Amino acid sequence: MPWAEMATLLERQAEIQSPAYMQAAAWLGELVPVAGVRRVLDVGSGPGVLTALLAEAFPAAEVVAVDGTPELLEMSRARAEARGLGARVSTLHAELPEAIAELGEADVIWAGNSLHHIGDQGAALAAFSELLRPGGLMVLVEGGLPARHLPWNIGVGRPGLEARIDAVVADWFGEMRTSLRDSKDEVDDYRALLAGAGLTPSGTRSFLVDVPAPVPPVVRETVVATFARQREGLAERLAEDDVKVLDRLLDPADPMSLHRRTDLFHLAARTVHTARKG
Repeated sequence: MPWAEMATLLERQAEIQSPAYMQAAAWLGELVPVAGVRRVLDVGSGPGVLTALLAEAFPAAEVVAVDGTPELLEMSRARAEARGLGARVSTLHAELPEAIAELGEADVIWAGNSLHHIGDQGAALAAFSELLRPGGLMVLVEGGLPARHLPWNIGVGRPGLEARIDAVVADWFGEMRTSLRDSKDEVDDYRALLAGAGLTPSGTRSFLVDVPAPVPPVVRETVVATFARQREGLAERLAEDDVKVLDRLLDPADPMSLHRRTDLFHLAARTVHTARKG
């Protein structure tokens, strides 16, 4: 996965979802004593948007951004410095799952949409469990609902374009999972996976990301970038007529394009699974 090439898109997507993640971080404060959290690992930190939010949610903690892409870690450092968090935020370049044991102990481990990039998720969770201090919290952001940006009937092509894109992405996701080293065919029952790692499930909640039409320019730009990446990566899997519709949606001169539509929105849900050690 060319994560460095996706850096700007990843950052904007995380920023748009920040209100939901802030709610999730506040919920974590109800599950563990905030003042007692001294070290937080943000596993698969990407550009560091969540790293900064976690540092703000746990003001007594050192927060470590853990990622395998140096360019994204540099963005994490810059974001932390810009928000006055540089003294408490550090970065760690690590390839997972091999380097899990080297991450050090933590009171909270946040793995946001990163566990599914590890072949044997159960083994990885067991390794993370070893890092948690007594009473510590494991947090997984996995699942939820795919983002929606357009109505079912967009006035061009067959209705239901995004549902068909979702189906293609689901096929791709399955192939990605199968191709991972040590890939294990596991049911995505994260409560059971957490319990299997010796942790005690402490609750699952979903948080809504809702930006209704008309969207601000930054959301419109992010949606355009998202569809452009889908057009680039999925064209061979999509039906020819859907590819043609994507071309129209991405053409700034087309009156039906994403650049001009007044019905564009952003709606998604992020699901957070938690479990405690001891």
